[in-house]
Amino acid sequence: MIEEFHRIKRLPPYVFAEVNRIKAAARAAGADIIDLGMGNPDMPTPQHIVDKLVETVARPRTHRYSASKGIAGLRKAQAGYYARRFGVKLDPETQVVATLGSKEGFANIAQAISAPGDVILVPSPTYPIHEFGFIISGAAIRHIPMFGPIDGPTPGAKPTPMRASAGTPAAGRAMATTADWASAFLRSVERAVKHSIPKPLALVLNYPSNPTAMTVGLDFFTEIVQLAKKLDLILLSDLAYAEIYFDGCPPPSLLQVPGAVDIAVEFTSLSKTYSMPGWRIGFAVGNERLIAALARVKSYLDYGAFTPVQVAAATALNGPQACIEEVRKIYKGRRDCLVESFARAGWEVPPPAASMFAWAPIPEPFCELGSVAFSKLLVEKADVAVSPGLGFGEYGEGFVRIALVENEQRIRQAARNIKKFLARPPESMHNVIAMAHQASR
Repeated sequence: MIEEFHRIKRLPPYVFAEVNRIKAAARAAGADIIDLGMGNPDMPTPQHIVDKLVETVARPRTHRYSASKGIAGLRKAQAGYYARRFGVKLDPETQVVATLGSKEGFANIAQAISAPGDVILVPSPTYPIHEFGFIISGAAIRHIPMFGPIDGPTPGAKPTPMRASAGTPAAGRAMATTADWASAFLRSVERAVKHSIPKPLALVLNYPSNPTAMTVGLDFFTEIVQLAKKLDLILLSDLAYAEIYFDGCPPPSLLQVPGAVDIAVEFTSLSKTYSMPGWRIGFAVGNERLIAALARVKSYLDYGAFTPVQVAAATALNGPQACIEEVRKIYKGRRDCLVESFARAGWEVPPPAASMFAWAPIPEPFCELGSVAFSKLLVEKADVAVSPGLGFGEYGEGFVRIALVENEQRIRQAARNIKKFLARPPESMHNVIAMAHQASR
């Protein structure tokens, strides 16, 4: 049994496994499952990037071991991107490292900076690698709830998870203002530092957020940097969705805050921006000491991405950027289609301001089931797969994450399936819920 191994013991059961098992069984039985679960971009990589890969792979010398921290041209291209997009100047030699995606970057920075027993502050809900990278390295996790004070806190009550910052919440559910949420988050960080032994080493940030799609402005980042310096915290920012935003509000970089580079590293990825998920190219940029530690660890673990992939990635960053606008336009169309068609089906989904996900509260009749049982029910009764919120942390319970990875026609079909399911007679629906509740025990 793999559970015998020390590091495996620290990893909880995979929450998504049950939903994946039911999804696979349904497909094996011939069901047409509309999979809105995994955030796996379905659009083709822009042709000029593919062409550069093909051109480069034809050169035998490029088949040798590559550079673990990234070839010079790729690191220069990433520094150029930060200068154009954020007005942030980076030294490509000392402040930029190419990673095998932002996920690998997070896992390796955990190995580089944390020791067994160190305390890391991680938001909940959040993308799993933000905490499990550190858990695997032996660190301890303290969760900072992603919630807002709604109508004042109730003593002893579990906080209500924060909805996406843009968009209308589901009917009857209040949403804290961004200012209220920011204040509560900052207080939670201070409280966590005060009551943690040993003192926390680092704080993870992720905006636009996966899974909640929540966004923040530069004012929030400024306050976080000031607080982190006061509390002597390292900041680790995941900016994987920097270019997937809607309604004309580009997400800022943490490094735009003066002095942030003294304490922070930021991770980005080409996976969503250029529809290159399988290429596994991302970056860590920021503080020289932290970047050097990451580069040292990587030098022992990998030889870097295949050189032709790195060359093509540099072409993506340096070349025409109209493809980003096209990707963004497609995701926005899918977002609008999802929100509109699901609302007609009877499920109000707050429109995300950014990312390729919608963070949706479980419809009222199913709240008692929990996110895992509800997600299984959607597969079984509506042929639609989503990700249970519990898989992103305890404060994700009560929600599901819906990925914009199907075209608009398929999204509308998913809505029709869900509408048919939700329109069942009350007695029939009661029996379905009762059976699902029993099965989840």
